[in-house]
Amino acid sequence: MGQIRTTITVANALDVGKARYGEMSPADIRSVTLERVLVDTGATLLALPGQVIERLGLQHLRDVAIETATGYTTARVFGDVSVTVEGRTAPFECLEMPGGDSVLLGVLPLEALGLELDLKNQRLIALPDQGPDTYIMLL
Repeated sequence: MGQIRTTITVANALDVGKARYGEMSPADIRSVTLERVLVDTGATLLALPGQVIERLGLQHLRDVAIETATGYTTARVFGDVSVTVEGRTAPFECLEMPGGDSVLLGVLPLEALGLELDLKNQRLIALPDQGPDTYIMLL
């Protein structure tokens, strides 16, 4: 099975909100564009390296127990990161990537943003958000 890698932009969601309401200049929003991000359906959340979290000025929310390929450990969860992928943006929590510089885009952001994996072509597809085929449901 192939890997899907994509480009994402992460920003401090509190900065984004302040800019939206005119409390700060959009040019001052702390953000980083990350290339070749691994889309990982084995990961639940977005996982970012500590240096990116620090650069964005994200707030530590809590510590959680997580399962990794090498066993169980503890990771820090940070709040209020705005994630943009394939032209879609939403706020999320993120994990600090334990011991590495990798970035993982997990299933919760993918589902919330309406993104589907196209493994054959190794890319993400934005599902319709309008009309009868919308991915948004309230049943």
